[in-house]
Amino acid sequence: MTNAMADYPPEAPKDCALCPRLRRFIVDQQVKEPSWNNGAVTRFGDAAAKLLIIGLAPGLTGANRTGRPFTGDWAGDLLYGTLAKFGFSNGTYDRHPDDGLTLKEAMITNAVRCVPPQNKPVGAEINQCRPFLKSRIEALPNIKVLVCLGKISHDSTVRTLGLRLKDHPFGHGTEYQVGDMTLLSSYHCSRYNTNTRRLTEAMFDAVFQRARALVEG
Repeated sequence: MTNAMADYPPEAPKDCALCPRLRRFIVDQQVKEPSWNNGAVTRFGDAAAKLLIIGLAPGLTGANRTGRPFTGDWAGDLLYGTLAKFGFSNGTYDRHPDDGLTLKEAMITNAVRCVPPQNKPVGAEINQCRPFLKSRIEALPNIKVLVCLGKISHDSTVRTLGLRLKDHPFGHGTEYQVGDMTLLSSYHCSRYNTNTRRLTEAMFDAVFQRARALVEG
């Protein structure tokens, strides 16, 4: 990485150019779809959040289009429906950033802030974006619970917290205590995972039911 972690703000600038491959991809999308967000996607939620949800990266036609994490694609349908079920939101999710939805005690961000080709960031890009995640976690004074969606999110968060992966392996429903925080992980709420039944609604609910209990506890 070109800068020390402490030098990074909690959010990447929209025109972030730290990852040349991702920047080229976004510039190409700006030509194809000039009305889309096409830039680093900022966090969404409550600045006093006790729960931080960490996804993989913006989806091409989801957050990269709408500018709000998990908004405009299937993963968002499941995530926002689950957040509502466990009292982490107000209003109704309607797949666009002007739907009036707000989050309560929760915030959503991504391990990688810019959309990657085929939704697959490479290791150097994950590493380059990690200081933003570290700053984001540190900027939340009331944080109690981190929920990582998918292995890339989990692994990057474990490294962000200065932990060893071999001592904190990824698995659906894994739970680790990290100081005053609890790290929970889930399979990613992608359409592929739900269609193949790798992740069921009941499995996803169980993770957020636990998150709610930890937030209240």
